[in-house]
Amino acid sequence: MTARTPPSTVLAPGLQPFAQQPGRWEQARSRARRTGHLCCGAWCTQTCEPMLIRERTPWGFMDWTVPEGDRRPECPHRIGVLTPAATRAQRLALRWLARRPAPRLPMLPVAVRCSSAVVAVLGLVAAAAAISCGIPVGVVVPVMLLVPLLVEHVPDRLDARAGEHIRMVQGEAACRYLQRLACLHSHLVQAAAGSDLHQVRRATEISHHQLWDAAGLLIKHDTREVCAELIARERLLAQLAALVTHLRSSCGPTGGGGARGRSRRRCGVLWGCCLLCRVLRYRGRRPGRGRRVGAGRHRR
Repeated sequence: MTARTPPSTVLAPGLQPFAQQPGRWEQARSRARRTGHLCCGAWCTQTCEPMLIRERTPWGFMDWTVPEGDRRPECPHRIGVLTPAATRAQRLALRWLARRPAPRLPMLPVAVRCSSAVVAVLGLVAAAAAISCGIPVGVVVPVMLLVPLLVEHVPDRLDARAGEHIRMVQGEAACRYLQRLACLHSHLVQAAAGSDLHQVRRATEISHHQLWDAAGLLIKHDTREVCAELIARERLLAQLAALVTHLRSSCGPTGGGGARGRSRRRCGVLWGCCLLCRVLRYRGRRPGRGRRVGAGRHRR
């Protein structure tokens, strides 16, 4: 079975990094080339990664590689989707994951964070001063050794805890599928930010759930196995985008009394999309349930 790639339904500017803010890409690229790390073959450590520029979005983030020359990347290196209806703590977890990666010292046998090395040096100086002041060595030395270890390993633990609320997708094929859905969802988010219509907000919620479910499918399965479901979700998001565009053109950016009256006639299309969303989510859970019910009947 070969993977079918659905036709692209997004505009060309949506496929580029920082499409709404072109100047930020130039600034981030120059800063990444000045302070980032270029892979140099055998001299690199095992934790070496390509230079990445993280673009934060209301629904997650996208990591873009920095290619050679002045051209821009066509596909993200990694896409992260935040859970729908996220709380404040979950959004703070997204901001934690979206921070800049900590620089490491590749000169040591094991690459460590620069902050850990600085804390170790400062701890050594503080330990010498504490011992000279009469504090017992049995208290100073354990604290001096424990603080650098905490600085080195606590961020990784926090990353793992924050990653429970975010689904990250890697791989060129998977990112290309999810990128098209993300572009459609970004269009809906931008439309909902300038509109007070309930239909527009509801369409954005449905789109976010579809993006979240699609990320889960791409994490657990290969693109060839879930190609049909991904195409169905993309068509659903395209219908939602067309519906929202039509609502905004007929009702205006904020909507009015008469415009709201005309928009009620198109609510059936939105609820039809809601029903299709429920069907898609039920189809993803149905095979597992069918096997368990069948197994129980067989045992009886």
